[in-house]
Amino acid sequence: MCGITGFIDSTTTERKAVLSRMADLIKHRGPDSDGYYVDDSAALGFRRLSIIDLDHGHQPIANEDESKWITFNGEIYNFPLLREQLEEAGHTFRTDADTEVILHGFEEWGEDVVNHLRGMFAFVIWDRESRTLFGARDPFGIKPFYYQHNEKTFLYGSEIKSFLAHPHFHKAVNERALADYLSFEYIPGEETMFDGVKKLLAGHFFTFREGKLSIERYFTPEFDEDPTKSLDEWTETIQTCITESVDTHRISDVEVGCFLSSGIDSSYITNEFASKTSNVKAFSVGYSEEQFSELSYAREFANHIDVNFSAKVLGAEETFATVPDIQYFMDEPLPNPSALPLFFLTKHAAESVKVVMSGEGADELFGGYNQYREPLDYALYTRLVPVPVRRLLAKGAVHLPKVPGRRFLTRAAKPLSERFFRNQYVFSEAERLKVLKKGSLAATSAVPTAERTRALFRRCSHLDDITTMQYVDIHTWMMHDINLKADKMSMAHSLELRVPFLDRGVWAVARRLPTPLRVSKESTKTALRYAAEKRIPRATARKKKLGFPVPLNGWLREEEYATKVREAFNSEAAEKFFDRDYINGLLDRHLSGTDGYMKRIWSIYCFLVWHEEFFIKRTEVVA
Repeated sequence: MCGITGFIDSTTTERKAVLSRMADLIKHRGPDSDGYYVDDSAALGFRRLSIIDLDHGHQPIANEDESKWITFNGEIYNFPLLREQLEEAGHTFRTDADTEVILHGFEEWGEDVVNHLRGMFAFVIWDRESRTLFGARDPFGIKPFYYQHNEKTFLYGSEIKSFLAHPHFHKAVNERALADYLSFEYIPGEETMFDGVKKLLAGHFFTFREGKLSIERYFTPEFDEDPTKSLDEWTETIQTCITESVDTHRISDVEVGCFLSSGIDSSYITNEFASKTSNVKAFSVGYSEEQFSELSYAREFANHIDVNFSAKVLGAEETFATVPDIQYFMDEPLPNPSALPLFFLTKHAAESVKVVMSGEGADELFGGYNQYREPLDYALYTRLVPVPVRRLLAKGAVHLPKVPGRRFLTRAAKPLSERFFRNQYVFSEAERLKVLKKGSLAATSAVPTAERTRALFRRCSHLDDITTMQYVDIHTWMMHDINLKADKMSMAHSLELRVPFLDRGVWAVARRLPTPLRVSKESTKTALRYAAEKRIPRATARKKKLGFPVPLNGWLREEEYATKVREAFNSEAAEKFFDRDYINGLLDRHLSGTDGYMKRIWSIYCFLVWHEEFFIKRTEVVA
């Protein structure tokens, strides 16, 4: 697990010094060592967090004749098997690191090397003879990869902040993306909040040669149900694949711990890991406000499976003080409140271990979100009531007081592509135009949220509504929010976070599950829970999903923290991007006791804090 950064051009002067400064800005991703390759066209930088082959796995690594060089962030869990195949094909290895397997695999299989890799990765390979840069990102977007191709230079890196040290990087807010951010809480697609900087999407590789960039997709998660198996057969299959995935993810030359909440995902993973490893350390986080803390459940489970349990208890003052750091390490503004406890959880774990197992991905693959049950609630109504009648009833319901059934009628009249909760997760299209400064580029360039996901919905139009929601989440929410947050918050503290659910073998099983074994009116993650029951207490396997509850709603009503938000809402940056009267009105309504405004307030506040970090406070890092 490491950080990579670099550039391709022939005009940058003092190339090694520039590259070194770029790598220094992501030192938190790899504090153990650094490494560089520089020639007249390419500059590859690397920061290392030593996990495998501690003494010899330094990067960049070259092939036998040093015509190709690689820098790599991630872990390849099947590298011993691939190494055997490559040695049989005649390749010579200098290290015992997984990095070298990718390099020789590229020599042997070319671009198809990505389809041989089982793990999480973002890497680049420089071919010195053909002057070609090849790079790729793992199938589920566990590891990040950013790039900018301007007139002079091709920049790339694990984090955008590394670009700040390059003289050809022009730092500016991508105002056209602000409306999307306000609706989704992240920016869907390849755009970022930095103008001109893009994400390489999950399951894609690229080639950069002679100033031309080409990008291709090599992996698309597609559901394909197998209705022939019984629940008992699926339970056994799931158990086998989870056990195998956790075993594969064990590989490490340093100690590995586990994150442990009170829910099924982390409990299942921790139990599987502890079943074959002694003295396992498990880490959790909670709050001084006990109604938001589940530490007692996590501690009880840890005692049940005999692992060493350690927890961090958070308060408002400590949590609020870290918001600027969180937004800085995120690279882009992310207002997901769960980033707050995750930041502290990773920091706490990093005091004891270098690697942790975590449960991300189970909800998207196995159907864990409560909103996936919504189509079942609408099924009878949408089947019996024609669309024109539904629309008429919805039109009338809009003008009714907020009585039971109003939301049902309005949402059931819309197609899934318009009503899907993620599409207007924070602000509706109408309200975000009230939030944005009138006449601003952000307001005038706003695109309907449905347009951002329309292509995705078209691609899965043959699927039922529940599976469609999972498909869209895997391609958006999981990549741009869940996985990004997990990577950035863990790497902020030099901690490698592994996700056994997001494994090719696990996906091969999850994609075949019939919808009723994923989601039913009574349960989410139905088959996964049955499988977990074979290994952990039924109460834990059946526990309802809570996620990372955060007492943010109450904190934002306390004078000290409301004042911090008010100051940001009245700042020059707020004046530039938002209607200050409107956003202050949101805060006023929240302070008056009206519910439903916390997420909107926090979204705006996080953007303003991010803007201050990158455009006001930390301008000194720009070369």
